[in-house]
Amino acid sequence: MSIRDEKIKGQIIQLASDFLMLESNRKSMITVTNAEGDHDFKKVVIFVTVFPENQEKAVMDFLRRRRSDFKAFVRNNSRINRVPFFDFMIDQGDKARLRIDEISRDIKEDIKNDGDDSLKIA
Repeated sequence: MSIRDEKIKGQIIQLASDFLMLESNRKSMITVTNAEGDHDFKKVVIFVTVFPENQEKAVMDFLRRRRSDFKAFVRNNSRINRVPFFDFMIDQGDKARLRIDEISRDIKEDIKNDGDDSLKIA
């Protein structure tokens, strides 16, 4: 990815965060984690996480309804020449990382509770 593409990606992530801060109802916390565009940035997928998880469907409905508003927001608040088509997705990679952290914590707790010093996890 070129430096220009990295700058556009960073700008889109920042704009998505700003848009969500202004437009969301704050019943859930929405975090923009990443953005991936095709080779010519005609389409960009913005990845988000939602807390609490039971609000994911409502948040995704909101994001899909407001895609055109977000595109107008990007057009008005950036110097991107050709504003891409935007789509939003839940960041499954981040969910997997959180699950791994939870399992790791459980293993450490089990080892601590068993008092077995032969297996130590840093």
